Formats: sequence, C-alpha cells, structure tokens
Amino acid sequence: MSVTPHKPSAGSRITAVDTYDIRFPTSRELDGSDAMNPDPDYSAAYAVLRTDAGDGLEGHGFAFTIGRGNEIQVAALDALRPHLIGRRVDDMCADPGSVSRDLVGDSQLRWLGPEKGVMHMAIGAVVNATWDLAAKRDGKPLWRFLADAGPEWLVSQVDFRYIEDALAPDQALALLRRGRDGAGRREAALREHGYPGYTTSPGWLGYSDDKLTRLAKEAVADGFTQIKLKVGADLQDDIRRMRTAREAVGPDIRIAVDANQRWGVREAVAWTNALAPFDPYWIEEPTSPDDVLGHAAIRRAVHPVKVATGEHVQNRIVFKQLLQSGAVDVLQMDAARVGGVNENLAILLLAARYGVPVCPHAGGVGLCELVQHLSMFDYVALSGTTEHRVIEYVDHLHEHFEDPVRMVGGHYAAPHAPGFSATMRPKSIATYRYPDGTFWAADAAATREATA
Repeated sequence: MSVTPHKPSAGSRITAVDTYDIRFPTSRELDGSDAMNPDPDYSAAYAVLRTDAGDGLEGHGFAFTIGRGNEIQVAALDALRPHLIGRRVDDMCADPGSVSRDLVGDSQLRWLGPEKGVMHMAIGAVVNATWDLAAKRDGKPLWRFLADAGPEWLVSQVDFRYIEDALAPDQALALLRRGRDGAGRREAALREHGYPGYTTSPGWLGYSDDKLTRLAKEAVADGFTQIKLKVGADLQDDIRRMRTAREAVGPDIRIAVDANQRWGVREAVAWTNALAPFDPYWIEEPTSPDDVLGHAAIRRAVHPVKVATGEHVQNRIVFKQLLQSGAVDVLQMDAARVGGVNENLAILLLAARYGVPVCPHAGGVGLCELVQHLSMFDYVALSGTTEHRVIEYVDHLHEHFEDPVRMVGGHYAAPHAPGFSATMRPKSIATYRYPDGTFWAADAAATREATA
C-alpha cells in the first residue's frame, strides 16, 4: 500500500492535549478474570495530541488500567500537558527521545516514581502518542517506520542510563546493523504470513469448563498452536482445568499458564510442579514482578517448564536484572507499562543481547494493536526470527479502534495504515467515557431507578 506522507507547515506546534477516562464493563461477563484480578473493567487513560498543522493528523496514546483508579491515571496525563503545549511538531517527531527525556527528567514529577508507576505509564502514553504522530506524518505503520530507520538514529532514541553495564551503545548499534541483513526478505515474509500469535481467550478463571473446552477447540481450529490458562486460585481446580484443556487440544498444542503474581516463591514452585504432568509450556508471573531473585529460584526449581514475566515489570532496569540473573526463559514486555516506544526499544535490545525470546503481553484495551508493531520491528530489523516467539491475542474490544488487529490462521497480519494503530473510534469514546459517556450515564440512571 502506497501512502503519501503528510508534511505539516514548518512552524506547526502542539496546541492541545485532550485526555479521556475510557472504561468498558468487561467484569460483567468475567472477561479478563484471573486469580489476582477477579473483576476487571478494561480501561484506557487516553491522550490525543492535537496540532495547528492543518493536515488532520493527531497523535494517539493511552495507558491501560482495569477500572477504578483510571481517573488517577488520567490526572497523571494531565500533569504532563505543560511539557507538550507549544512544542514544535517537526522537532518532536524527528526526535521522540527528546519528549521522553524531558518528561522523565522533570525532577518534581520524577519523585513520584522514579521511572515507575502511574507517572511513568502516563509518560509512556504520551511518548507513544508522539511516535503515532511521527509515523502518520511519514505515511508508514510504526513497525515499518522503525524498521526503515537507521541504526544510529535508533540508538539515539535509547536511554542507556542504568543499563550500560549490560548493553552499551556500541553493542546496541552492532545488533541493529546486524539486524538489517535480510530485512527486506523478512518484511516480505511478514506481509505474506504475518506474525505468530497465541490466545488467552479460552483461559479466563471465571469461565466454566464447558466454555473453556469450546473456546480451546475453536482456538485450535482458528490456527493457534498455543493457548493460555489463568491459574492460582485453587490448586485442585487448576489441575482439573489443565486436564480439561489438555483433553480439548491434544498433546501437540502448547498450553501456557499464568498466575498473575499470586504466589510466593515456594508456593509457585509447588503449584507449578503439581501442574507439570499436563505439560505446561511456561508459568507466567509466578510471583511479584519486582522479585528478580525469586524468579531465578523458581526457574531453577520448575525446569523444564519455562518462566515468563514482564507485563508488570516497571522499567528497563528491572528487565536488565531479570536477564543478567538468568531469571526468565521468556521476556514479556508491555507496550503501555513502561516509558513508551523508546524504553521498549531498550528492552528489545537487551533481550537480543542476552538471546532471550520476547513474547509480549497483550489483550486489554488496545494492547494487541500496539505491541504487534514492536514485535514486527524486532523480527524485521533486530532479532531476525520468530522462533519461540508469539504475541498474546485476546479477542476483546478491537472493534473500538479505527485500525484493529487482523488475525489470519493464528497470525497477526501486518498493519498497513500509518501510525501506531492507537486511534480509538470517536463513537466509542463518546459511549464509554466515564462517568458521562452514553453507556455509563444510562447505567447510572438504571441503577438509581432500581434502588429508588
């Protein structure tokens, strides 16, 4: 698909940063339920960068939450507005790292982290919106915008502070230069075959065994070669559910399991080993995402079951330690948890440096839409492989995005629309904006009437 890049006037600037509290009532069907999060309402603290360029282009980004507290995440986005209003569009799109550095470097806001938690997620949303705008201006989907960029420029986008003992700039540059070999061939293969995915849709903890069985069989029929089950609430239930899933999909389909941080180290080891007869492929988030040494101990004790984590890892520094200590077999970055594309570039480079496959966390609101771009860039222009790599897929809420993911035979089809696939439909924003969107206003009225 050929797209003519838009060229805003040289003096165009950011004129507004609009923010929205968007919530979807997913808890009512137990979609997304797990042992730690039994009733999530998938939500997005959503930001739109608007300009005076006159080309109609905007930068869209968001932080993913699960309901209560989303208003706090929106307040964090609002706190960043003074750093963005008046910025030259040309400058920020030519160097998104300048936005990242300025936001992370605000010493008073940094005190609320540093580089972690609600403030860092807000920075990630705004940084991702900057990349969305830059890719739109260049007329390319983000994965290709990154893959076409020069290695030297990509290295300039990475903050090596705190990770240079594990990944120096010259090492990153060598990895990216090596990644360009055969990039054209891999891009063609990506466009033809897509990027392999796996699905968590059968495995939510609140689903009945009949629903689990039906969805697991449907996943295999749809071409998925891996599914995932949530575990951690009750061991005997998990043993029964694993047996049910294994009987549904047969011996050749991988079944990963995800405890969502439910356990301490000893319990994680005992529970995982109790599920071992059903051949789990990996145990995900077996304990606190901050417990690097705990993950290392679990990995030693549950081999050959792999250990995976990363969706709640707060920054590149913790990822560095997980890799340095040999604590993980599978690294699971998240597009909206850390400080945006720039920090995720650092994480992808760290993983390539240590030879650990990246299987990103997705699902939620728009996470599939975002993270596909990062994995596709990694395949085309960094790691050069999809071996032992899959992107999580959950069939929730894609219809609310203007450029939703497309799954073909269990694979993510390469996006072709310019940008980061982050643009939410205006009707969806108007409907699910909290608390005054049409859905939530009607819901509140019905509640008042029922209790009157």
